[in-house]
Amino acid sequence: MNYFRKAILITILVTALPVVPASAATTSFDGAWNVRIASSSESCGNGATVSIGISNGQVASSGAAMSASGRVADAGSISVTLSSGIKRAVGFGRLTGTSGSGTWKGTLCSGTWTAEKL
Repeated sequence: MNYFRKAILITILVTALPVVPASAATTSFDGAWNVRIASSSESCGNGATVSIGISNGQVASSGAAMSASGRVADAGSISVTLSSGIKRAVGFGRLTGTSGSGTWKGTLCSGTWTAEKL
């Protein structure tokens, strides 16, 4: 899979992460997470992994190729937007303790994601 497709997938996956108010205090979900992005479509690529950080319930990317933004609610529901250049993906799901899962959707691709807290 070429670099651009990986960046799009990573962007899509990170989009599938957390939602929390900006004034939220430290949450149990804060820390470093590895997120694996999957798609059933060969043309969208499959198996990309991205590292993200959550601080005070806010999601942020750790790579220069894409940006991630979103929030994690106290109960663990998440909403994330990933972007790389003109590409953008949105994801939703739930975190529970040290893991999580959900779905993501971009302009031409969609799939699932799983996350593991480091």
